Amino acid sequence: MSVRELVVLGTASQVPTRHRNHNGYLLRWDGDGILFDPGEGTQRQMLHAGAAAHDLRRVCVTHFHGDHSLGLAGVIQRINLDKVPHRITAHYPKSGQLFFERLRYATAYRETVGITEAPVAEDGVIATTPAYTLEARRLSHPVDSFGYRLVEPDGRRMLPERLAAHGIKGPDVGRIQREGSLDGVALETVSEVRRGQRFGFVMDTRLCDGVYALAEGCDMLVIESTFLDADEQLAVEYGHLTAGQAARVAQGVGVRHLVLTHFSQRYAEPEEFERQARDAGFGGELTVARDLLRVPLPKRV
Repeated sequence: MSVRELVVLGTASQVPTRHRNHNGYLLRWDGDGILFDPGEGTQRQMLHAGAAAHDLRRVCVTHFHGDHSLGLAGVIQRINLDKVPHRITAHYPKSGQLFFERLRYATAYRETVGITEAPVAEDGVIATTPAYTLEARRLSHPVDSFGYRLVEPDGRRMLPERLAAHGIKGPDVGRIQREGSLDGVALETVSEVRRGQRFGFVMDTRLCDGVYALAEGCDMLVIESTFLDADEQLAVEYGHLTAGQAARVAQGVGVRHLVLTHFSQRYAEPEEFERQARDAGFGGELTVARDLLRVPLPKRV
């Protein structure tokens, strides 16, 4: 059975707190698991969340600050310890190749699993599968940082009333889907475009073109909101977003479900992030992330 959901493994920026682990986000996309920004403690958080190394197909690192990558060493070693039977692809900024190698070989272990290194150097599509394309866009942070966007190809939704009008039923429905036409009736006549789902992942960054490009039309956008609006100057200085900025981006580009995360330790109560996002005008589904929360992607429209 296909499952599309976000599993939140950690929500803290810079340092963990008593209630927030370092960053970590697992996107379950049908049979694929994509792990984003495994910070320190991610391996243990996966155990708490019921996620296994075997679930992973890709690891995507936005940048090489510790709260987004220190868990990579443990995750890679667990992949090998568990002898995952398929290759894992790792995406990360090319400028951080040395950091990736240090984390990959941080300690001695027996390599049993092939890991494909796929560093990112520029904007564009970085992977294509039958189920989705994965894109990267450069962000604005003191070190090289890339956000990621997953786009499912458009499909077609069959229209029962049009099928009935043309006498198409039973096995013939599958046949017209496969062949594109049946007895002179084109597939387009009895169906409509079903827009593919879209998922965006935006971490440490100021407002920039990349943020908007990644968020455009997303069914779910996971985005940092390190600061509250009163601390916007700090956000600009350190290369981050506020809750209001993130919400205005999401509202402006048609995001359906907004997930705010990556909270500074200075804020103990998450409710204010939700209030500021609503005050900024975001009217869609809104989640203030907490550790070990599971968030399903919105149902298709």
